[in-house]
Amino acid sequence: MSTVNAGFLEEVSCSEDFNADACMHCGLCTALCPLGFDLLPRRMFRYVMLGLEDKVVENTETIFSCLLCGMCEENCPAGVHIVENIMCLRCYLNRDVFQL
Repeated sequence: MSTVNAGFLEEVSCSEDFNADACMHCGLCTALCPLGFDLLPRRMFRYVMLGLEDKVVENTETIFSCLLCGMCEENCPAGVHIVENIMCLRCYLNRDVFQL
C-alpha cells in the first residue's frame, strides 16, 4: 500500500520549469522513446502529482536509464518539459534517497 506525501510535488520541483501537471497522458512520449520505456514520463509525473513518493523511488533504475535525448519532449503536444522533469526526479533521488 502506498502512502501519500502531500508535499512531494514541492520536494521534486527543483526548477520553475517543472511542469508534470501539464501532461495529458496522450502516450506520444512512450511511442517515441528509443529505449521503449513503458510509460516512463506519464507514470512518473502522475506519481509525483498524486504524492506517491515510494512509487517514484521504486522506479529509480528506470529514471536513471533515460537517455534524456528529448525525442519525447520535442514531440509533446502539451509542451511538457520532460527532460527537465526527469532531471528534477534524478536530483530528488540523489538528494533525498541517496543523500548525495
